[in-house]
Amino acid sequence: MSRIASILLPLPLSEAFDYSEPEGMDLHVGDQVAAPLGSRLVHGVVAALRDADGGNRPLKPVDARIDAPPLPPNALEFIQWAARYAVSDPGQPLAMALRGARAPKAKPAKVIEITGLTPAKLTAARAQVLAVAPQGFASSADLARAAGVSPGVIKGLIEEGVLALRLIEADPRFPEPDLALAGPELNVSQAAAATELKTMMAAGGFNVALLDGITGSGKTEVYLEAVHAALAADPDAQVLVLLPEIALTQAVIARFEARFAAAPGEWHSDIAPPQRRKVWDGVATGLCRIVVGARSALFLPFRKLTLVIVDEEHDTSYKQEDGFIYQARDLAVARAKIEAASVILASATPSLESLRNAETGRYRWLRLTARHGVARLPDIQLVDMRASPPASGFWLSPPLVEALKATYAAGEQSLLFLNRRGYAPLVLCKACGERMTAPDTDSWLVEHRYSGRLVCHLTGFSMPKPAACPHCGALDSLVSIGPGVERVEEEAKALFPEARIAVFSSDTLWDAREARNLIAAMEEGQLDILVATQAAAKGHNFPNLTLVGVVDADLGLRGGDLRAAERTYQLLAQATGRAGRKDRPGRALLQTYAPEHAVMQALQAQDRDAFTTAELHERDMAGLPPFGRLAALIISGPDPMALEAFVQILAQAAPNADGVQVYGPADAPLGLVRGRRRKRFLVRADRTVDLSAYLAAWRARARPPAAIRLAIDVDPYSFL
Repeated sequence: MSRIASILLPLPLSEAFDYSEPEGMDLHVGDQVAAPLGSRLVHGVVAALRDADGGNRPLKPVDARIDAPPLPPNALEFIQWAARYAVSDPGQPLAMALRGARAPKAKPAKVIEITGLTPAKLTAARAQVLAVAPQGFASSADLARAAGVSPGVIKGLIEEGVLALRLIEADPRFPEPDLALAGPELNVSQAAAATELKTMMAAGGFNVALLDGITGSGKTEVYLEAVHAALAADPDAQVLVLLPEIALTQAVIARFEARFAAAPGEWHSDIAPPQRRKVWDGVATGLCRIVVGARSALFLPFRKLTLVIVDEEHDTSYKQEDGFIYQARDLAVARAKIEAASVILASATPSLESLRNAETGRYRWLRLTARHGVARLPDIQLVDMRASPPASGFWLSPPLVEALKATYAAGEQSLLFLNRRGYAPLVLCKACGERMTAPDTDSWLVEHRYSGRLVCHLTGFSMPKPAACPHCGALDSLVSIGPGVERVEEEAKALFPEARIAVFSSDTLWDAREARNLIAAMEEGQLDILVATQAAAKGHNFPNLTLVGVVDADLGLRGGDLRAAERTYQLLAQATGRAGRKDRPGRALLQTYAPEHAVMQALQAQDRDAFTTAELHERDMAGLPPFGRLAALIISGPDPMALEAFVQILAQAAPNADGVQVYGPADAPLGLVRGRRRKRFLVRADRTVDLSAYLAAWRARARPPAAIRLAIDVDPYSFL
């Protein structure tokens, strides 16, 4: 044994395992290998190599090197850094990084080709076959159909060797971006921002810019100029564009195709495994220069990552809440620092964390304060639901109904926004008061009329809506409480029976193709009213949309957490910003029971700066993000007594440290999920404290019993 290889495995293990390097294998850091673990072989990555120390400890040898591109050093460093930051086992981010590497490759394509031999007898039928064969056909039947001949003609030509069936491997290449194409003409504000971004990238090294532009100001065209500059400066440069929603992917890809005459690589959960493998290999080999994808694209093995763009950087979809828990925006900045790359964070409603970094000079701050062309921001009106309530059993107020009628009569489009899926968020029994919940879970079941089922959006459990109450047995006693998008659609159809109405939510669109078709229908004016959740509230450009009606503007303020006001402002500003993006003026009506709330007042006045200044002041006074750090510990177990005993031990084990406060243990708001009781701790720390190190030290002091799980969430976004 000449060397010891430390192999990182994509499993919940706290460290890499040592193996001996077989003679002649000549491993390198980053190589993918098969290593024995117990009775099985596991796909892992070489994390380190060192000379054998001459000890007597027997080590199992690495079984084989896998014929696949290695993980570049920076990618491996990022995986290990992310695990330390999230106080997680490194195998969890590694599993994400290897997801594409373990996907199957595309199968070789079959094609019938002309060999060049002359047939012994050239009949009219054979001549017709030879005429159409160069078009490429995968089967004899297809070729015979195209040539208008019987399959026997094809069979005879194959037997004579005139035709042959070949297997063609899938092309690993991606189309090269055409950098000679000129982009659209930018206005003065856009051009200034683009010039600043080019200057930043030309300086080299790690830099971050916040591209802060109101809705419709043309941020995408600005960062496309930065992409062009990055690709033109270095033929090996690679660019990553992160998006918060799969539904946005196709629209952004279309913009890239128009700008560079080449489609970028796609990376999200809806792409087929062979395409995922192609993108992974293309990124690792440098053949794929642009990737547009969801948050997990951050873990791809880029060879030379030069520019990272986080579009809609404020969006909470960038937070991964289970498995490996992370905030993709924050990790994008960290990865760029490791890669010595530039980062562009783009948003019309930036997060307070990014705004604070821009205000203090850590990030460059580029502002676009006017809409592109002649478009203007929509007028925003608050509808006080106490003064103008809807009719009993309905959800649209008289002012909103009148606005819908006027918009429909003018041949323009409306968007009814409600960030609540399904038909009704609660089903209860009017006989006994029983609230329908998922088994072994505190989460309410949401009624879905389209499918006739009750669904738990937390666990995925679903069941047909019963005819009788499961608790008391009363027939026809279950009633739907509150509105979801399906119920709003029902009301809109009753008001406008001739209108073309559709619902845009993750329950009604099953894949990216359906989302793309619905977006195209809206863009082309084939719909009159779109009822939508947050999936349609960002990134889309509907030229004929002039009215946005927010059905329940107060929804995000209920139940509250430290980001409730910020998130509500961001979501509603994005939703109302869909209106009036072309030459027709737009307006938005927000139905609210609290028009005096600071969020509603800021939205009506379109005074984001006043809102963020007040919100930052409150956070500063409390030492909350971005002025302090937060982390959550979530402990769960099937036995309430054993869970309580462990959380008390964990509480006693908390290290004493200056600048750190620990709150809890307390029952989680969702105290029961999938049969497991849940407890929470909340940790607040000054920014000078290494919070990840503190949490790692705390976890090391109290190992949970086998049935109890401990999850750590650094910078939590959910407090349930």
